Amino acid sequence: MSPLIHHISSDETLPKSADVVVIGGGIVGASAAYFLARRGLSVALIEKGYVGCEQSSRNWGWCRRQNRDARELPLANLALRLWEELTKEIGHDLGFRRCGLIYATADQTQLAEWDKWREVARRFDVNTRMLTADEAAAAVPAAGGRKWLGGVHAADDGKAEPWLAAPRIAEGARMHGATIHQNCAARGLDTTNGQVTGVVTEKGLIRTSAVLCAAGAWASAFLRMHAVSLPQASVRQTALRTGPAPDFGEAVYTSDFAMTRRLDGSYTIAVSGRATLEITPQGIRYVRPFLPMFIKRLKAVEIGIGRSFFEGPDSLRRWHLDRPTPFERIRVLDPAPDKRMLATIMTRVKAMFPTVADAGVVSSWGGYIDSTPDAVPVISPVDSIGGVFVAAGCSGHGFGAGPGIGHLAADLVAGDAASINPTPFRLSRFTDRSKIKVGDF
Repeated sequence: MSPLIHHISSDETLPKSADVVVIGGGIVGASAAYFLARRGLSVALIEKGYVGCEQSSRNWGWCRRQNRDARELPLANLALRLWEELTKEIGHDLGFRRCGLIYATADQTQLAEWDKWREVARRFDVNTRMLTADEAAAAVPAAGGRKWLGGVHAADDGKAEPWLAAPRIAEGARMHGATIHQNCAARGLDTTNGQVTGVVTEKGLIRTSAVLCAAGAWASAFLRMHAVSLPQASVRQTALRTGPAPDFGEAVYTSDFAMTRRLDGSYTIAVSGRATLEITPQGIRYVRPFLPMFIKRLKAVEIGIGRSFFEGPDSLRRWHLDRPTPFERIRVLDPAPDKRMLATIMTRVKAMFPTVADAGVVSSWGGYIDSTPDAVPVISPVDSIGGVFVAAGCSGHGFGAGPGIGHLAADLVAGDAASINPTPFRLSRFTDRSKIKVGDF
């Protein structure tokens, strides 16, 4: 069920101390480790499974500014620049290409929303253009007489390879002196007088005065053990990968499905906005802050109950730091793909691009998107524990923005001037009576 991933080696010896310990080896943790190590800090990157094993390898691979919430656009602008710089600095292909993104729709309401978003695009210098019906038909030549009302072309946006990016960025961090420890779960924090002094891992204690929790869907559970509240909900989605297929575009969105062409000519395909929200103890705990999102996106989300009620990051299980934890029992959060959704995807693909469907399904997988109540990430210090920071809750936008999120997190951890304004991403917005505004896209 797991998607393809580029596996990297681990460092054998756990350091006794480090300037910074980064918990979580996804795109955010790997990027943060890189930018911290490049500043000359000693960094230990801790991952309970293997680098890139969860949502960082299970996404579409889009690196976009188009249709982002305005609060995220400075982050997305920073990330796009960093994708290009990282490829040059690391010296290995991350699959990043400014190929442009194509959107096509037969829904007048959706088309109007995209047109309205151009007001945001102008504020942030995003190169985007509305497509006429004829232009959309030329860009997305659907079979079966499918007619588009119009679309959007985001010329400067692009894509990268989820199976390559996080591992290779982590290797880039190692080039600057960071150590990487896979199959090494962080069990909890060691603190003294309200200040972090170390990270307890299954392989021993690492002394440190700075910790970045970039644990994705597990971040809320990890912080909860230290009385830190991070409202988070895990939304399950399904995707598949075809065999190599004829070229119908590099990154294409339609209301039926979205597809991304990979370096080998295959496609990753998923249905945008369709997901399962499983009822869990953590979900019940945070139902109030998430209520505005539930109301706004109810039609796009299926409600269900499954194993996540009893195990996994949303189960509210507790543990002791001297015994195996849920992080060790579930090395990789690898939910089964939804078979009904897989059938729906292939039916829709066959109707629109029969030759892509004929390439067959090589693999399929499920994944958990870690969402916040406003669909905007948290990149912030934790006020109640000195030296602890969090970068999580990316809400399905984390891969493309990952280098930007990692860079901003590194700024905060290192105490340097922030590359962009961190205020919209502060953790305290969920407790300081700020109004929760759900992201538009």
